[in-house]
Amino acid sequence: MTNTVTGRAGPLLSAWGARAEPEALAHALLPPETALPVPAAGSDLWRRAGEGGGLDAVRERARAELGTPWPQPLASQYARYFRDGNRTVYESSVFTRQDRLTRAVLMAATTGGEVWLDEVADGIVLLCEQSSWCWPAHEDTCRPRGTVLPDPAAPCLDLGAAGVAAQLAWADQVLGERLQERFPGLRERVRAEVRARVLDPFVRRRDWHWLGRDGDVHNWCPWICGNVLVAALRLEDDARERARQVAPAVEGLDRYLAALPADGSIDEGYEYWWNGACRALEALDVLAHATSGTLDAAAVPIVRETLRFPHRMHLGGPWYLNLADARARPPAGQPWQVPYRWGRRLGEQDAVRHALSQRAAGIDPSAELGRALRELADDEWRAAGPAEPPLVAGLWLPGTQVALARTAGGTARGLALAVKGGHNDEHHNHNDVGSVVVAVDGVPVLADPGRPTYTAQTFGPDRYSIWTMRSDWHNVPHVRGTGQGQGRDFRARDMRVTDEPIPPGRPGHGEPGQPGQPGQPGRSGRFAVELDLAAAYPVPGLERWWRTAVLDRDAGLVTITDAWEFTGDGDPSVLRFVLAGQVERRSDRQVRVRPEDGARTVLISWDPAGATAALTVRTLEDPMLSDVWGERLTRLELALPGTPRGAFELRVEVGE
Repeated sequence: MTNTVTGRAGPLLSAWGARAEPEALAHALLPPETALPVPAAGSDLWRRAGEGGGLDAVRERARAELGTPWPQPLASQYARYFRDGNRTVYESSVFTRQDRLTRAVLMAATTGGEVWLDEVADGIVLLCEQSSWCWPAHEDTCRPRGTVLPDPAAPCLDLGAAGVAAQLAWADQVLGERLQERFPGLRERVRAEVRARVLDPFVRRRDWHWLGRDGDVHNWCPWICGNVLVAALRLEDDARERARQVAPAVEGLDRYLAALPADGSIDEGYEYWWNGACRALEALDVLAHATSGTLDAAAVPIVRETLRFPHRMHLGGPWYLNLADARARPPAGQPWQVPYRWGRRLGEQDAVRHALSQRAAGIDPSAELGRALRELADDEWRAAGPAEPPLVAGLWLPGTQVALARTAGGTARGLALAVKGGHNDEHHNHNDVGSVVVAVDGVPVLADPGRPTYTAQTFGPDRYSIWTMRSDWHNVPHVRGTGQGQGRDFRARDMRVTDEPIPPGRPGHGEPGQPGQPGQPGRSGRFAVELDLAAAYPVPGLERWWRTAVLDRDAGLVTITDAWEFTGDGDPSVLRFVLAGQVERRSDRQVRVRPEDGARTVLISWDPAGATAALTVRTLEDPMLSDVWGERLTRLELALPGTPRGAFELRVEVGE
């Protein structure tokens, strides 16, 4: 079987063949009543869930908002995106409404109270009467028509619309019969709205950009296809039509997994793994249940590889290596039961340990309904004890050209070094080829700022006018007055990674042989990354810009060496390093940084004969940034001579 868009089979269709075709699916799919992997309300499972402490935060919020006016998204809020670029005001109102509905469903399922059924019905009807489920930033009819409001007759299928359809399907799964008794006709209304807004457009139109017909497959594909899958399985009663809806969803998941590098890495970074690869894992979990195991992806290699990505990016505590638009301290309320469940199935104990080390005490009151229901229904997950995170000693992911190492595996204490190669046309791209991140005790000190609040500018032609997207505020050189160029041609060249783990039997021994050769007696634990950054800069006469970053595990030292070759003299270049924490300039050769979260002080030093140093402070007013880094970030600027050849070394070590 081949993918109808790409013309070739990906990992899923190669494994499943004709079993994934509509004719076979029509017979393989469980009926709507049992196709989703959670029971209806009234089962002992929901009674137990209601008696435990997992719903404490949900219960408190739900009771506080019961009887108060529901959030009402307004036309003026929708129009703001097209007028001033603000998308947050409308989306916040929409998200708050959907979160309230989720809490009401959880309360109704676990208590059986009619007051909660009434609350659920109110929320469902409000969604059914909402003009569009599409978020304004994704609406594809307004600009061509010159309008600022959506056209209900031409529904746009985006992340928001697919998410509403899945939410209504999960609500119907647990409360359908009770809603039918108390609100006859409501379930028919739900099915009609989901069919018109989501299922029919999904099957009828094959030009949705997120399908990846142009080869650019990104996280929207599994996010939307997974939610459409849930909606089709529960809300479509006709077996043949249902199979016609499920088959292209399976194709979408297949295309997404086929587009991932063989090492399972995500160029959008750890935070976006949850809304890409994790969405695919959730959908595959549902699909295996709905087909009684006929379509099971457990043996597909890329599933195992991408499952490893989150714990590989973990720096320590709440901190992760962030790439692109991801944040270094992302929201904690993630569906950790997903990597836990897959880790158990595949025998990936590091994924299991990482999930258990990160899970919250209960259900996040803003969790999506499907994720909350799956977590509550997983008795094994809820009963599992705590664990320590694996914190791998070193890794190299060639698919995205990301390398990371720490002083010793299994502990956040000490220094960690990460280096990114890649190119400047990645998903959610920042111009950051060659950027380095250094953390101490799991907390970034040489940091990647991440991204501010999304607006119309974020994904428009002026994206690189935003300071966080430019190379100016990443840990890379500014070459002869020029920042990095934007596009796939601006890339790293000749990236090499070597790892000499601390030999067995010596303190701090981590994971021998990952990714380099096993430790050998008498050799230090040295992790080194070398790459040429010259191609990332549109600078005439620039032949080579070698960057070498080394973590000496024995010495507890990171060195970053830049060496350049030009065809002639020119303007000075500037090395720039973004520092997170309290920065104190101690001399013309050293600064001291006191990081966040109580990590130890770091000293950053250099030879003053080779550069002139300056500090630039940027005050952070956007909560997307200040919630991670506090009030400010500081940029260390080291001006280099404009000579044709030269070299410069920066040293980072734990201070007193």
